[in-house]
Amino acid sequence: MTAESGTHTRNGPGADGTGASTPSATPELVLCALDEPLVQAWNTVRDSVTGPVRVHQGSVLEVRAQAVVSPANSLGWMRGGIDAVYARTFPGIEQQVRSTVLAYHGGELPIGEAVVVPTGAPVPEWLISAPTMRQPGESLPDDTVHPYLAARAVFLLWRDGRFEQGARFRDVVTTIAMPGLGTGVGGVFPATCARQVSAAWEEVFLGR
Repeated sequence: MTAESGTHTRNGPGADGTGASTPSATPELVLCALDEPLVQAWNTVRDSVTGPVRVHQGSVLEVRAQAVVSPANSLGWMRGGIDAVYARTFPGIEQQVRSTVLAYHGGELPIGEAVVVPTGAPVPEWLISAPTMRQPGESLPDDTVHPYLAARAVFLLWRDGRFEQGARFRDVVTTIAMPGLGTGVGGVFPATCARQVSAAWEEVFLGR
């Protein structure tokens, strides 16, 4: 029931291949933040990268996106931060993620990989789990590259992923809403997160 980054593919409800007739080279990326420091950091991403990137000051769930990013942990627990919000909003989503991680990754999704599961809601229809930490509640070091690895996994999933029935992920999902990656419980500085998301975008979509 998932589409993963790379060549391993799965399908979920609604992935019928009916997307845009002329797919974009990149998704629309909406960078979301409640707090001003992260808003300002996200503005630097919007201003520095090439592509349809915009900033939304408010909840990630206010954005009309086909997919939202969950910067959870490798075990799929969704008990804190934005993941707890997702768990309250989409009943059963934590079990969906954990079951997928167990089925296809032996119970632990490596940092740098991503899976997508259906939310059961019309909007957003999909949740992309891209862990920024191995264990729940882990504090990340100052020199962490986990935001980069998580963002890169999301972008590779969009660029290369396919659902089991053959539909390309990029044809189904045109807009992705992304909260801060590791900036909450993980303690990553907003500017660090922003630089790493920019680097991931430029690498995956611009080959830099």
